[in-house]
Amino acid sequence: MPRYEYRALNPTPAAEKAFLAWIDQLDKEFINRDPQHRSEVVRNALHELYLGHPYAEPKPAAPLAEQVLVHSFDPRNATLEPETYGDADAAKYTERKPLIWFWMMYDRSPVGLNHWFGHRVRAMLARHVLKHCGKNVKIFHGVEVSFGYNLTIEDNCTIHKYVLLDDRGEIIIHEGSSVSDYANVYSHAHDLNDGMIVDNHRTEIGPRARITYHATVLSGVKVGEHGMVGSMGVASKNVEPFTIVGGIPAKPIKIKSIAPEDQRKAFEKR
Repeated sequence: MPRYEYRALNPTPAAEKAFLAWIDQLDKEFINRDPQHRSEVVRNALHELYLGHPYAEPKPAAPLAEQVLVHSFDPRNATLEPETYGDADAAKYTERKPLIWFWMMYDRSPVGLNHWFGHRVRAMLARHVLKHCGKNVKIFHGVEVSFGYNLTIEDNCTIHKYVLLDDRGEIIIHEGSSVSDYANVYSHAHDLNDGMIVDNHRTEIGPRARITYHATVLSGVKVGEHGMVGSMGVASKNVEPFTIVGGIPAKPIKIKSIAPEDQRKAFEKR
């Protein structure tokens, strides 16, 4: 099986200059953690991004749909599901909400599918939103987080498109790990009899683990070093290092050839 490296692609020099300057401008504004300041910066940036001109209050005579659109750029006029949760830390979430709204709306904007640009925009946002975001983290479009402040993504991780990272408890994605398209990683669970009773846990991925396409990792599960959850699999129990699991619920099906010899032999005897 051949090994392919990623190709290095860049926009034109003029576009690259504008892209990086815009990211740098927003980054400097977001250093100010005041929710009102962040909300105004987000409102203005989204207005310019979607409509192509500086923000202005909608006129009372404007069509109602136009008024609704302009008001909706302001995160103070948006309600996001995680802020309704009773266990949300109001202070921590309030200062992050404008940036989470911007993240979601940026991804849905006309420029949201531009990978070179988008990876840099989301990495900048992640540094302000997450508990920790390491170096060389690549996040694709459509990724959603719950609180943000309970999520750690270490160096050299890749989070592919339309992933849900439910950090209601805590999620740690360790160095070099990958979460593939449409995967879900949870850190909370509901009581079987009363859905309003919630237990939060720490869920850990890696290091150098892979959660593949459409797979799910349930709350409190640890996927060990070089572990892998196969496509559509539901990991309800810990995944041992170097072990590939699959199915619903996920069970061990293979061990990687790079696993320590004693671990490989023990797996083969099962």
